Amino acid sequence: MLRLGRREFGPHERVIMAIVNRTPDSFYDRGATFRDEPALARVEQAVAEGAAIIDIGGVKAGPGEEVSAEEEARRTVGFVAEVRRRFPDVVISVDTWRAEVGEAVCEAGADLLNDAWGGADPGLAEVAARHRVGLVCTHAGGAEPRTRPHRVTYDDVMADVLDVTVGLAERAVALGVPRESVLIDPGHDFGKNTRHSLEATRRLDEMAATGWPVLVSLSNKDFVGETLDRPVKERLIGTLATTAVSSWLGAMVYRVHEVAETRQVLDMVSSIAGHRPPAVARRGLA
Repeated sequence: MLRLGRREFGPHERVIMAIVNRTPDSFYDRGATFRDEPALARVEQAVAEGAAIIDIGGVKAGPGEEVSAEEEARRTVGFVAEVRRRFPDVVISVDTWRAEVGEAVCEAGADLLNDAWGGADPGLAEVAARHRVGLVCTHAGGAEPRTRPHRVTYDDVMADVLDVTVGLAERAVALGVPRESVLIDPGHDFGKNTRHSLEATRRLDEMAATGWPVLVSLSNKDFVGETLDRPVKERLIGTLATTAVSSWLGAMVYRVHEVAETRQVLDMVSSIAGHRPPAVARRGLA
């Protein structure tokens, strides 16, 4: 069971988290949703296509122009409040590693703090506990926020992923974050080279076996691009293939750019697994 905001998700549900970047320099959409109206239109479209969670980010993950906490809050807090007003039942997530930003967005109505940098600010989990909201606990290999991996090595990448994410999850619960609102994320590309991300995908069933809901952020990432030698705008097929494998191995939440395509993949895998009936059944019945 996963409980976020007003929503509860059963163990066999596959949940889509749609990305809405409030940045002018995001690697994928290049600022398409930086302004309010395009961003709100994106939320409306994502919900219509099957997203249950909207993930709002005010700082791009990679290196770039410095963004202060004040500027990050300016990009996200008011938008969170407006999404909360327009879409009262949608789960609102905010992608931030900063406790002060987390505090502000929770006051504005956020249901989930997506800590993609693996506890870089330990105070973020305390904010989640204080507001009784959810928390994503991510493996980032100890990387500083907004840095790229350089010659990173692991004796066993999945062992490290499990040690870090489960440790962060247990700490969050000990602080007061509701256990049913904590997720773990292997952190594809974060503190990892492409081979590390591929191995983490191949062994996702080990994360699912911990009992914590698993979130994967795969969409158009560099490990997909390097594996297939494709630029950012040509990574959808590789992303969807990785999504199908991740679903089969037990991942529950999928942070994505392309909602409709992902919904079809997840529904198909769920039906093959026997957790979802076909939408229609005509063949061989007439």
